[in-house]
Amino acid sequence: MTYALAIDTRQGSLTFGKEVVIPLTTLEAPPMLACALRAYAKDYRGLRTFGEAWMEQVPKDFARVISVSEKFSTEDGLKKIEGGLDKIAEVRLLMATQPRLAKHGIKAPHLVEVRIGGGSVKDRFEYGKKLIGQEVKVSDFVKEGQAVDAIGITKGKGIQGPVKRWGIRRKIHKARKTVRQVGSIGGWTPHYVMYSVPRAGQMGFHQRTEYNKMVMKVGNNGSEITPKGGFLRYGVINSDYVALKGSVPGTRNRLVMMRLAMRPPPEQKAAPAKLDYLSVQSIQGD
Repeated sequence: MTYALAIDTRQGSLTFGKEVVIPLTTLEAPPMLACALRAYAKDYRGLRTFGEAWMEQVPKDFARVISVSEKFSTEDGLKKIEGGLDKIAEVRLLMATQPRLAKHGIKAPHLVEVRIGGGSVKDRFEYGKKLIGQEVKVSDFVKEGQAVDAIGITKGKGIQGPVKRWGIRRKIHKARKTVRQVGSIGGWTPHYVMYSVPRAGQMGFHQRTEYNKMVMKVGNNGSEITPKGGFLRYGVINSDYVALKGSVPGTRNRLVMMRLAMRPPPEQKAAPAKLDYLSVQSIQGD
C-alpha cells in the first residue's frame, strides 16, 4: 500500500474541495489470456456445457493446472457452437492469468470463467470468437474514477478461540472451568448447539468481497508507482497496474479478482478525484 494527495470531489462531503490523504492499494495486473470460448445450454437440470473452442496453441504452463492436448482445433469447436446457437443460453470466456509476466516465481496460471453479457446470443458469440487467443488488459474495462468489486482470500489466522474470533468478553478470573469461553452453549432443548453461539474454529483464509472500491489510477508503466527498492515483501512492478482506494482482502502475492461493481454507488456529478501527489518513497528507508 501507499498513499496519495487528492482534491475531494464528493458532493456533500465535509472535506469537499479540500486536499485529503487517500490510502491506495497497488495491484499488479498483467494482461489475461482468453484461452477458450465456452457455450452453455439450459435444460431442466440447469446449465450444462454445450461446447467449447480452445485456442490452437495452449501455453505449456497450463499443464500445471489441467490436462491439455498438444493442439486444439478451434474451427471445429466454433462450428459446433455456431450450429446450436438456438439452444445456447450463455456464452463465457475462459480467461487465464499470466503470472510469469509479473516475475515473482509463480508459474501456474489461474483459470476463471467470465460471462459475456449484452446483446443477443449471436452477438455475444461473435464478440467472444474475436477474443480467442488474444490478451485482455485491465485498461480495456476499467477507467479511473470507476467503482469495482475486489474478490480475494483473506489472511489466514489459523484455529482461534471465541474471544479473538467473535470478540466476546472474557469471564471473571474466578469463573468455573474456563475464562475465554462462553458461559453456556445452549439449554437442554433444543438438543444441539445453535449456529449463533460463538465457538472456536478457523479464522481467516475465507473468500470475501469488498464492494465499490474506487479506481484511482491505471497504467502500464510500473516504475511510476513502485517505491525505491520495490514494495516491501513483494518487489518491483513489471507490468500493468491498477491503484484502488483503500485496502483489499488477502496477503501479498495472492490473487485478487476485480469485476465491475454489482451494486455501484449513485453517480456523482463531480469529476473523479485527481491525484496531486502519489508517494513512491521507500518504506524500507534509504
